[in-house]
Parts: sequence; C-alpha cells; structure tokens
Amino acid sequence: MAAASSSDYNGCGAESNEANSKWLDAHYDPMANIHTFSACLALADLHGDGEYKLVVGDLGPGGQQPCLKVLKGPLVMTESPLPALPAAAATFLMEQHEPRTPALALASGPCVYVYKNLRPYFKFSLPQLPPNPLEQDLWNQAKEDRIDPLTLKEMLESIRETAEEPLSIQSLRFLQLELSEMEAFVNQHKSNSIKRQMSLPSVPVFLEVSGQFDVEFRLAAACRNGNIYILRRDSKHPKYCIELNAQPVGLIRVHKVLVVGSTQDSLHGFTHKGKKLWTVQMPAAILTMNLLEQHSRGLQAVMTGLANGEVRIYRDKALLNVIHTPDAVTSLCFGRYGREDNTLIVTTRGGGLIIKILKRTAVFVEGGSEVGPPPAQAMKLNVPRKTRLYVDQTLREREAGTAMHRAFQTDLYLLRLRAARAYLQALESSLSPVSATAREPLKLHAVVSIWVQGLGPTFKLTLHLQNTSTARPVLGLLVCCLYNEALYSLPRAFFKVPLLVPGLNYPLETFVESLSNKGISDIIKVLVLREGQSAPLLSAHVNMPGSEGLAAA
Repeated sequence: MAAASSSDYNGCGAESNEANSKWLDAHYDPMANIHTFSACLALADLHGDGEYKLVVGDLGPGGQQPCLKVLKGPLVMTESPLPALPAAAATFLMEQHEPRTPALALASGPCVYVYKNLRPYFKFSLPQLPPNPLEQDLWNQAKEDRIDPLTLKEMLESIRETAEEPLSIQSLRFLQLELSEMEAFVNQHKSNSIKRQMSLPSVPVFLEVSGQFDVEFRLAAACRNGNIYILRRDSKHPKYCIELNAQPVGLIRVHKVLVVGSTQDSLHGFTHKGKKLWTVQMPAAILTMNLLEQHSRGLQAVMTGLANGEVRIYRDKALLNVIHTPDAVTSLCFGRYGREDNTLIVTTRGGGLIIKILKRTAVFVEGGSEVGPPPAQAMKLNVPRKTRLYVDQTLREREAGTAMHRAFQTDLYLLRLRAARAYLQALESSLSPVSATAREPLKLHAVVSIWVQGLGPTFKLTLHLQNTSTARPVLGLLVCCLYNEALYSLPRAFFKVPLLVPGLNYPLETFVESLSNKGISDIIKVLVLREGQSAPLLSAHVNMPGSEGLAAA
C-alpha cells in the first residue's frame, strides 16, 4: 500500500508541499510487523542480479521471536528464526570470482553467523566462561524434575540479586517468561548445558571502524560507562578517550568526524583525537542514528530519528532536511534498494515500514533555520601575536600569582570596610537625602535659583520635601539652615513644615542674601528635624553659587 505518510521540511523555515518535496512516498505500511534497530538493517544484492534486497534482523514482538527477514520491495521474501536476539547485520565480499555476490554477517547472541545465498555458511562463537555453581545446581534439579518452575524462578531471581557473576542467557530468558510459558521452556531446555558469556569492564554498545585492516585502522567504541574509546591497530590500550556527560545513543563517522548522539537530546562532533568540534541541541530525544551517503553528489550526512516522529538530516551542525513521520522512528537505513540508488528505509515504534525515494533533482542546501549556535560563533578571531611584554607579564603572574591574589583580596576588603564606614557615618549624621527609617518616610531635594534685586544679588533657595509613605501623613517637622553668617544672611533660617500628604511634592522657599564683596561662596546645610529630637531626619548640603554682581563691583 502506498500513501502519503509524512511531510517534508525544506530547511528554509517552512514546510513544503508534495510538489517541491525532496522525497517521493513509495510505500507505507503501519502493520508491517518489523521491530528492529538501525544496526540490524542492511541493503545488498544478495543474488547478483542487480536487485538490492533489505536484510532485517527482526527482534520480534516483545523480543520473544527473533528472526531474519529478507524484503524485496514491500514484501517479505524469506523469514528464518534466530536462536537469540540479533545485535547487528552487515554485508561483505568474501570471494573474488564472478559473480561477486556478498555474504551476510549477523551477530546474534554470543555468535556471529555468516550466510551465503541466505544459507548458514560459518559460525563464530565467543569463548565461554564457567557458570555460577548455584545456577548450575538449580538446572540440574530441573533436569531431574526435583524442582517446579515457580520455585526455579524464585531461586534464580535470588541469585541474580545477590551473586556477583551474571546469569546465563538461558536463565535470563526464563525469567522474562509468563507463568504459563515457564513449564514448556523448562522441558525444552533443561537438558541443555548452561554457559556464561564473556564479560568486559565496560560493555561496548556502538562500534565505528575506519581504515584498512592490513595497513592502519581505527576503532571507536562507545561504551555504557559514557565514554568513547579510540584504538589503533596493534594497540592493547585505547589511544584516546572521549568522556561524555550522558550515555551515548548513536555513533556515526562522517569523513573524519565522529558524530555522537547522547541522552541529553544533543548531537556532538569530535575529531579522532577526542577534540570537541560542535554541539547541536535536538527538539526531542534521539532514538536512532545512521549515515546518509549520496554517492552521485559526494554527500555524507547524519540521519537522526527523534521521539517526536521527526527524521532530521545534518551535515556537521547544519540542518539540511526534516521529515515528519506518523510514529516515533526506531531504525533508519539509506542506500540502493531495488533499482533505486537513493532510498530511505524507516521503521517505526509500532512495527510500521516507510519507504521513501529521494528525487533525482533534489539538492540538500543548508537552511536558514539552523539549530544550534549562530555561524558567527564558529568564526576564528583575529587574535594578535604575543608580544615580549605579554610573555614577561605572564611569567611574572605565574611566579607571583599567590602574592598578587592576596594583595587583591586585601585591597578589596579595605574597600568594603571604607564603604561600610562611610555608609554608617551617613546614616548616623543623616547625610542621605532619603530617610533610612520606616517611621519617617521622607525625601529631600534642594534647588537654588538666582533672583537679582537692585545692585546686590539675592538668591532664592527652594527645598522640595516629599512624604514617601503610601497612606500615613507626616506632621510636626521643622527645617533649619546652617550657614556662615559672615557670608550670607537668611531672614527665614528656621521654620515649620506644614502637614505632608503622602505622594505630594512640597516646595519650601527662602531667600539668601550674599554679604561678601569678594565673590566667595560656601555651603549651606539644610536639616529636617522632628520636634523633641536632636538628631536630624534628613540633611542636604547646598553649594551656593558665587555673587557675580558684587564681584563685578
């Protein structure tokens, strides 16, 4: 069945319709019953007839019925059961004579199976380790019918919680069964010898290999401890180690860059020496990753399947394309399928299958809606060269760094002490124009204006007093002016303040007469007092201007 299953995003900030989409919807089947991951998908010409098939290592519904499926177009050609859950699938050429038909390598459980013409050809098994003696004794009792399946289940769960050695695959699969299925499983497998597989300090979950085996190759392994180890040929220990802040969910090599997806919904780019190049934040959790390689245009990009049903395609940190799917994506595969060179295979969480074909005229262009930091952040700064003075100063700071830090801390403490003393002195002497107490919410502002009367200048001093309270009026205030009587004369140097209504600005005026004929000016102190209190509530220092008229005379 073919249907329009998804919409396409053109990378320029808007969704496009079917006419200008880069993809053709070839097939969509929500009931295809395919449950797999990207590592278990492979495209290959298995029969040498030019017709590429899709090889699927299927986990089965609930991981209970693993099998190997081969699809031709939308149909399943063959289906064969597997002894254990598949982990990865790959095709390779093992013969030089014509026709050169590829072989299929499938990792399933502790073994790697090699298929030739879809028939078992080789089997490579990992070395076995001795099982837990208690676990072996329980299965021996089950073999002799001395223990029932329910008791066997309880005892195996107890061993799994307390023992340091992990259980065998047979016991782990038995613990996953329902009660109705346990008796049949015991009767089928009680005669088999249990085996424990090899254990490593950190389990690798993703592998990426580059180079030739006979010359030089690199192996990048992303492990469950959140680290990526990079090894070279003939090296017993990792050459480099990349420490991630979260668990890896995918590892893809694009040219010389290792692209890693993490559980923090982000995509990272690293060099083969572990240097971080860039980071892109995703709008949802990353479920799967794979490589998109378009040979006709020399394009290599990373495909990411997100939990919100999007498939995003990136070249480095530039977003090239977004495809919307009806369900969360669990696996991706791009390559030649059938006789089409550029085909995208998508499987969804519900077991659906989506096949899309890239148009021959489609060109991936970096869009303006790029996710992540702006392009200007990646531009290199024109840093000037280090001068001799800079080098000498750096050496001096390196040698005397402790003494310089102590001197800086001492000066900082002295500055804070002086500021605190000045603030305390201002509060005690009421030098601030704003009252510091909640009982007297006042604010004072003084303005001086000049009024020339006759030959001698006369100044008018205007004081603006405001009650900053929200509801309570202020009554019983006095204003007192302190000045040098040899320089100034104030006919109204002490007067009462009327009732102050909250929020209103009251201008209080008085005249100041300059007595000096030498043009000398001084400061007049204005104090706001409360009746019966000696300490002023507010104070202001008014810098009086010079008497120009008397100076000219």
